Amino acid sequence: MGRNKEFDTSVVLRKAMEVFGHYGYEGTSLQLLLDGLGIARQSLYDTYGTKKELFISAVKHYVNEKTEAVISMLERPGPVKESIASIFTEVAEALKDQVRRNECFIMHSAIDQVPHVPEIAAFFKQDAVRLEQAFHQALVRAFKQGELSNRHDDLLALARYLNHARYSLTQAAKLTSNPVVLDDIVKVTLATLDL
Repeated sequence: MGRNKEFDTSVVLRKAMEVFGHYGYEGTSLQLLLDGLGIARQSLYDTYGTKKELFISAVKHYVNEKTEAVISMLERPGPVKESIASIFTEVAEALKDQVRRNECFIMHSAIDQVPHVPEIAAFFKQDAVRLEQAFHQALVRAFKQGELSNRHDDLLALARYLNHARYSLTQAAKLTSNPVVLDDIVKVTLATLDL
């Protein structure tokens, strides 16, 4: 009879997001992982397999968590533009927080691996479709509620733009520590929704 795991796998995945986010996939050694996760080498292998498999698990955990939160906000009743503003504001606030931002930076490592890891590429493609559809449905609802003008004649293109603009905030946060830059990007992005 096998022993019960002595750690919470969701906590370990969150710690892995921080380690990979801080050092990048290539820069994360096995020892950095073990130190950051606080688990034994054998436990890491038994539960997650290789470094690559742990990285994929951490990326999926992170992205699924964020995607579910975005979709939930887009589907809530009320003004759609307020929901979209909340989504972008929350991303910016997370990236300004020194503790939370390292988790977000796992996205850079993940996107860097897309050309080399088919499983990550397929996952991101599927996730983009989910988010674009969610943004699109919300924008259609916003149009019907009179929140958008007729100048927004291609709501699917606008949905794709919003999805990728959300990702671009992480890139901006990597390049600058100035929180005003993030606020400016959010302000200009949200201005695309104005009547």
